[in-house]
Amino acid sequence: MRIILATDAWEPQVNGVVRTLTRTVAECRGMGHEVEVIEPSQFKTIPCPTYPEIRLALGAEEEIRERLRAFEPDAVHIATEGPIGIATRRICVEWKLPFTTSYHTKFPEYISARFPVPVQVGYAYMKWFHKPSGRLMVATPTLRDELVEHGFRNVSPWSRGVDTELFNPDLPRIYDELGGKDWPRPFWLNVGRVAVEKNIETFLEQDLPGTKIVVGDGPARAELQEKYPEAKFLGARFGEELARCFRDADVFVFPSWTDTFGLVILEAMATGTPVAAFPAHGPIDIIPGSGAGAIDNDLKKACMACLELDRADVRAYAEKFSWRASAEQFVENLEPYPEPERGRFWRRLRRITRLRRRAQAA
Repeated sequence: MRIILATDAWEPQVNGVVRTLTRTVAECRGMGHEVEVIEPSQFKTIPCPTYPEIRLALGAEEEIRERLRAFEPDAVHIATEGPIGIATRRICVEWKLPFTTSYHTKFPEYISARFPVPVQVGYAYMKWFHKPSGRLMVATPTLRDELVEHGFRNVSPWSRGVDTELFNPDLPRIYDELGGKDWPRPFWLNVGRVAVEKNIETFLEQDLPGTKIVVGDGPARAELQEKYPEAKFLGARFGEELARCFRDADVFVFPSWTDTFGLVILEAMATGTPVAAFPAHGPIDIIPGSGAGAIDNDLKKACMACLELDRADVRAYAEKFSWRASAEQFVENLEPYPEPERGRFWRRLRRITRLRRRAQAA
């Protein structure tokens, strides 16, 4: 198929949404599909308030129209609810062009955590945005059920994968190289954006033996680093260095209540490191019965339980998740125009475009 992916989240951003989308595009191309990505670096942008590393596209709609006309996609997927997503949605609704969407971020909860905006206002916007979508793709059954309760329709599963070659248990240890020769074990690790919605402070407050380690950067780092001087803040790490950080930890601690999946959970497991978490979206769908982690409303209890797990079992569980299977599920969820309707649609649109341009020239 010829697939358009419209997204406000793309490289050089570093987060689970971007990793999911870039891997999905790569897998789809590997399966023979032609994918065109519409993303912020292709337009004039401004920094997102409170997230300056995230760029918001300005005035993108007309160029997106032209790119849709030129590419004539079989299917359109809108991955995010930002300016590019809004512009692409508006065009598809206007043209009556079928499209799908996905729900990567608990946007209402994120906004409410930063600004005095009620959560229900955020959900009203999200329902408006996704209502025309043929299918709304979500990562877990728990999130699907919650969105259905909020009144969302056409919700379909789209699971995630992990790179088991990059994230593996045979990597060399790393913390000694980063100044940790005298750090007491066990090592408790958190990886991700250091921001209020990630609930990292709850992890840092836990009375745990050993050393707490935070890998990542973000607006809350300076405050937390000052408040918890005994914790080790190592900044952002990438590639094999990041994978080694996972591998050298004894337990990965995931305190977030707002993530929709948490790719870092699978990345930790792929290195053999068990995961302790609250029974939130993502962990509650991945961890129970896996032998690869523990969930509990008492986070310390979950942490201590993970110390008893077999790292070989943890790795074996992560091997069940592949990016190819994730991409295949994504493609199955797309709603392409069937032939010959698709051909008629684009011929009609070309004819209308020619007539409008002639009228403007006259």
